[in-house]
Amino acid sequence: MFTGLIETTGTILGIEERPGASRITVEAPGLADRLKTGDSIAVSGVCLTALDIEAPIFHADLAAETMARTSLTALQPGTKVNLELPTPAGAPLGGHIVQGHVDTTGKMLRLEPMTPNAEQTDWWLEIEVPESIRPFMVEKGSVAIEGISLTIARWDGKKLGVAVIPHTYAATNLHTLKPGSPVNLEADVLIKHAAQQRQHPEAAFELTLDYLVANGY
Repeated sequence: MFTGLIETTGTILGIEERPGASRITVEAPGLADRLKTGDSIAVSGVCLTALDIEAPIFHADLAAETMARTSLTALQPGTKVNLELPTPAGAPLGGHIVQGHVDTTGKMLRLEPMTPNAEQTDWWLEIEVPESIRPFMVEKGSVAIEGISLTIARWDGKKLGVAVIPHTYAATNLHTLKPGSPVNLEADVLIKHAAQQRQHPEAAFELTLDYLVANGY
């Protein structure tokens, strides 16, 4: 599990096409030396498995499903990606619950400074959201964009707007994106579960005293 608080950015060094998959090589100074083979790592919001680690470099394989559903299909050598390691049990949840299971990609419409002083201002980011996850977008709710935990400030039913503070703009890959760029979107899992229970109330789990006793609580 992740929280959407990006630790650092990495750089794609190479992409190798393999039968049924692709392998990426990522340069991640200060982070790759903390990885062990088989560890999970979120790459621009996509949970991947670290392989063949030779700090400051690690590799990861992208399955066909990952390529089809995420913005990683647009990777090129030199592309900046957001990196986050899983959140240890008991650690503070500074963002929101992010699984690294990207739902789909949206299209960045604009990213503009909110005042003339671009170095000290917040930035306004607008994303066109595919119909498949629009029911899970809630004003003042959470969304992971390229793995970054952000709060939806405006939602008109088709596009969302978020305010990005200067630190997030500078410390993530957002400042490298252009209008039209695909961005990974992961809806808040709690909103998805709530929506599912509203659609299928008969399947909703009820916590009872008998259940707690039977399970040793």
